[in-house]
Amino acid sequence: LLPNILGFLLFSMIPTLASFGISFLDWGLLNSPSFIGFANYWELLTDDVFWMALKNTAYYSFIKVPLNLLLSLLLAILLNKQLHGRNFFRSVAFLPSVCSSVAVALIWTPLLESSENGLINHVLSLLGINIIPFLVSPVWAMPSVILVGLWKELGYFMVIFLAGLQGIPRSYYEAASIDGAHSMDVFLHITIPLISPTTFFALTTSLIGSFQIFDLTSVLTKGGPANATNTLVMYIYQNGFQFFRMGYASALSLILFITIFIITLVQNHYSDKWVFN
Repeated sequence: LLPNILGFLLFSMIPTLASFGISFLDWGLLNSPSFIGFANYWELLTDDVFWMALKNTAYYSFIKVPLNLLLSLLLAILLNKQLHGRNFFRSVAFLPSVCSSVAVALIWTPLLESSENGLINHVLSLLGINIIPFLVSPVWAMPSVILVGLWKELGYFMVIFLAGLQGIPRSYYEAASIDGAHSMDVFLHITIPLISPTTFFALTTSLIGSFQIFDLTSVLTKGGPANATNTLVMYIYQNGFQFFRMGYASALSLILFITIFIITLVQNHYSDKWVFN
């Protein structure tokens, strides 16, 4: 266990504690740090960009995560059936999840270009539909990022749900068939309860990952337009490595940690009401 413990201390625990300490400092990396107490945290309360970044992060997470779980579950159910070429379609669906977020964003950037040169807009123009400003409109930018995020993660959570579905004993379905249960009743009263531990795992990990969104927005929109896709992690990066305000960036990091921690605690608290072991 020692190598793992040392790695955890060196790359996780010590940097986390150091970040907590730096959040009480005014430090620009190139100058000597000075203690300013809770000034960085008081500044958060009046920082409009911080509140917008928090709202954007919540918007991305609470729209993408339910869609992600629903679509990946439906895809897993479809590809769990005895279909011709099932393994091929499973591989195709899983393929985007092995690509890095930066590569995925680079693939989608020309597809979502806000002119007829963009593939999607070119197809829409052929259908007589006006060009949609996917990445340059405050209204369309975040839905476009959500679309790309769904495309990347759908296959990963499909595999998670496939494992959960294949872990359900066939005897339950055979008993339901003998009793004359309808397919919807089987889905609601057998499949859903028995994959609830899988759903809980997928929900928790998906929410944590969504609150840490950075790569897609950094490459696709760079946080714009007008901060419409600026997220908490991006704002942390901007303050730390563009504005050289390490103390303020560390305070933002602690707020992100507390936010994720509270959401995870709430999920765990209510899991007993719907997760069946």
